[in-house]
Amino acid sequence: MKRVLVIQTAFLGDVVLTTPLVRALKQGLPEVEIAVLTLPSTSEVFKNNPQVAEIITYDKRATQKGVINLLRLVKEVKRRRFDDALIPHRSLRSAFLAWGADIPLRVGFTSSSGYYFLNREVPYWPDSHEVERVLELLTGLGLDVVKSPPELFPDEEDQRWVAEFLDDNIDDWVAIAPGSVWPTKRWLPERFAQLANMVASDFRCGVVFVGGEEDRFLCKTIAEDVKGKSLVAAREASVLQSAALLSKCRLLISNDSAPVHLASAVGTKVVDIYGPTVPQFGFYPHGEGHQIVEVQDLYCRPCSKHGPKRCPEGHFRCMREITVERVFEAVAALLVKTTEKEVQRQ
Repeated sequence: MKRVLVIQTAFLGDVVLTTPLVRALKQGLPEVEIAVLTLPSTSEVFKNNPQVAEIITYDKRATQKGVINLLRLVKEVKRRRFDDALIPHRSLRSAFLAWGADIPLRVGFTSSSGYYFLNREVPYWPDSHEVERVLELLTGLGLDVVKSPPELFPDEEDQRWVAEFLDDNIDDWVAIAPGSVWPTKRWLPERFAQLANMVASDFRCGVVFVGGEEDRFLCKTIAEDVKGKSLVAAREASVLQSAALLSKCRLLISNDSAPVHLASAVGTKVVDIYGPTVPQFGFYPHGEGHQIVEVQDLYCRPCSKHGPKRCPEGHFRCMREITVERVFEAVAALLVKTTEKEVQRQ
């Protein structure tokens, strides 16, 4: 049986966008045994995934930080005797890991920092969605590229948690993700609060704030200014619980961050707010029917790949010029569509 290792130790959103590769690999090689190497914080993305036989975690930022721990991991991976490695993460460390573990075929991107540790490279198409770019790695194994969307697998316990968390007489919920690892990618908190009140008032929806542990304080601060029903799931929900929660929401309003990809993976529409980054980077919500809100034709956009800690120009126009009214217009357009679909189903 061929054994393939997929190495993806980037951020949560990047890991979610790797799930189509796993499914397509299994479709192309039904007898393959797939292992995934990822961070402990993102390993839940592959939990319950029927295509994945093994999840290997690498805590590169904490308990396994440093060269000695990396070499220990290399030795551990080498013992597993993988035949091939697919490496969506374009880092030196990821490519070195596969090379050091003596994996015979190591497929990565031509733009990888560790390209010299690879023995088969595929182009990284800058104008494509990240899902399509990652799927191109299949060609390195001689397989056809099979289109596949991101997917997650919350189980019954995750669904029960959501049912208990949303224990209320409100049937309609809208999710808001106001956080981001990068400060300049966050739309203004007071505008999120204004928007939440408008949505709650005009559409009679409850508002639930989602995010990671680091977003908890921001979410609670914004929720305190919401006059209608609001809940804060940030830090309370795991990755799959967050996905299950988003699947129950009519839509997600978010900055350019990981919750966008969790929502699209469970079929929830997204209003995606872009500041210093742009959709052309390829990390916009996968699929159709989503809304993008951004300030176009601004001379300083994009200012970096991820968004800096501070606005380099000092004016933060990319976010300040996005008004509450503009975002609400995008939200209303999606909520009206979901209402019409629900009426048609009835």
